[in-house]
Amino acid sequence: MHILISTLNILVLLLMFNGCKKEGITEAITTPEQKTDTTYVIPGWNLVWNDEFNGLAVDSGKWSYEVNGTGGGNNELQYYTEGFQNSYVDSGALTIVAKKESYLGKQYTSARMRTKYKGDWTYGHIEIRAKLPWGKGTWPAIWMLPTDWEYGGWPASGEIDIMEHVGYDQNVIHGSTHCQKYYFKIGTQKSGTVKIANASTEFHTYTVEWFSDHIDFFVDGTKYFTSWDDGSGWQGWPFIKRFHLILNIAVGGDWGGAQGIDNSIFPQKMVIDYVRVYKKTE
Repeated sequence: MHILISTLNILVLLLMFNGCKKEGITEAITTPEQKTDTTYVIPGWNLVWNDEFNGLAVDSGKWSYEVNGTGGGNNELQYYTEGFQNSYVDSGALTIVAKKESYLGKQYTSARMRTKYKGDWTYGHIEIRAKLPWGKGTWPAIWMLPTDWEYGGWPASGEIDIMEHVGYDQNVIHGSTHCQKYYFKIGTQKSGTVKIANASTEFHTYTVEWFSDHIDFFVDGTKYFTSWDDGSGWQGWPFIKRFHLILNIAVGGDWGGAQGIDNSIFPQKMVIDYVRVYKKTE
């Protein structure tokens, strides 16, 4: 009996290991953070909004969905849904899933979630712990858009990209700001990059600290880029108004699909352990 049990245990372990390997990516068995009363404490900052995803479903008091197949302004190929198949909460984490499937004229589905009118902030420490998807064609992002568009449509009122990743450039993280004077379509965006290990198999913490005259970008507590106000007014620095947070996985598009799409990798997931927003202590 003991020999039989041992043999079964070995078979189970082998199946788990083999099931986590695909196209050179080995998924580590990582879990969301074990939270304590001191987890949320950052000296000099006060927690003002957070989601630890400890419930049974997405909290509709904190998140809403963008539902469309318009391509996000970047010729993306997904249809964003609000269905459980594309986003759900389980075991203390939010999972966003991009799938290869036909839906309303599109060949992929995904989810794009936002805090607009439910979490809108001007300045602060904004921190998200996440594990990213991988493979050609994936384009996950953790980012912010203006809530009120007071200076006009994109890019005039600004965009803050806390984390962007394209699957064909594994383990390279991008942080950027875009505005009327500085944005990617005219090649003047302000951005920084950092290479990290295991972006798609382990959780990492992506953070901005946003002040009236600059925004600092961090991965795992290490600053790698700062975007500064150049003094030219709203055209160069619209980041003095309230913004909201967006989480999504795009498929394809001008950047995400620049080297094609590998359909064999789907479904792909971005797993978010938590989202926390702090304001500077007075």
